[in-house]
Amino acid sequence: MHPHLHTKTNRGCEEVMTALEDCHAQGFIHKLFGGCNNIKTQVNKCLRAERLERTAKNRESAKEKREKTLAMWKEIDENS
Repeated sequence: MHPHLHTKTNRGCEEVMTALEDCHAQGFIHKLFGGCNNIKTQVNKCLRAERLERTAKNRESAKEKREKTLAMWKEIDENS
């Protein structure tokens, strides 16, 4: 399973997702016999790469916020 495909966080995978939708439009039998498996794997890899990039950015942002908070608390402790 994958998340909703066409969202603002998945812009880098637009081409691969469109290819998957085109493949699915070829019909049920095509999907049933694995005609879309390679494209689906590419979509999963692309979405995973974007998710990892997002989590790395979020981790850095959280680290910066945490350091800022600790600095504020240190300043408060020194002044009280």
